[in-house]
Amino acid sequence: MEFLYTYETLKLEFPLVEPERAGFIILGVPFDGTTSFKAGARFGPTLIRQATLNLESYILDYDVDIAELSIADVGDIAVVAGDSRRTADRVRETIEEIKRANPGALPILLGGEHSQTLGAVEALRPASYVVFDAHLDLRDSYEDNPYNHACVARRISELGVKEAMFGIRSGTREEVEFAEKNGIRWVHARDYSFEAFVDVVSSLPEPVYLSVDIDVFDLSMVPSTGTPEAGGLAFWDVVEAIEWLAKKKRIAGFDIMEVAGERLGDPTALAAAKLLFYFIGAVAKFGR
Repeated sequence: MEFLYTYETLKLEFPLVEPERAGFIILGVPFDGTTSFKAGARFGPTLIRQATLNLESYILDYDVDIAELSIADVGDIAVVAGDSRRTADRVRETIEEIKRANPGALPILLGGEHSQTLGAVEALRPASYVVFDAHLDLRDSYEDNPYNHACVARRISELGVKEAMFGIRSGTREEVEFAEKNGIRWVHARDYSFEAFVDVVSSLPEPVYLSVDIDVFDLSMVPSTGTPEAGGLAFWDVVEAIEWLAKKKRIAGFDIMEVAGERLGDPTALAAAKLLFYFIGAVAKFGR
């Protein structure tokens, strides 16, 4: 099946199925048009896919082999260079196409700049948005662009979606005040624990959209990302949260964003690829 705004690119090496028969559908968004520090997120989808070639498809923890699941990869979005809003529109329209073709599929975005999560949320209309991120991303506008990567959580909040944020360690006073005024709960990376995660997320309505900005991890593990920050979470912190969500909440969609770099085998992409496999494995093992 072909989609209006996608093109074929490097695919995962294990057997894939057609989108109409898939339980999971992967879509790359190679966009970095508003990146404000380190460029290269446009290469994220390719780097993540290539990094999966280093991984065993069998997940030891779950007794699940990713290669035996029904996964489709529809390629990458043909982005509108420098235009985050029009590119997000293409993300939204493509996911809407995917859901019309296969209403039961779970879309997975690989990115690419975090601004593009907005298009996925607009298409899927979840009740809640759970994000792991170093930054609040609640600015009303940044660099004269309300669709900058630093504004994505603000735009999602305006859709009436409940939000919860984890691993935060960067933001402005105005963003903190906006979160307090609008009931957006967030947990600083220094205060993060699994118990804190469950306390915040348990009461969120379903379905939930889960977003992981790769900069939530400490920069020693993910050096190639647009706005790296010291003092982040451990890999297993996020995996444990994913497992809980798979067991307890209906998940509408998932993304791993802000993976950048310029060479194959980048450690940031390797972390993202491993997280991708754990997400698919956890939903297959525990999903409702």
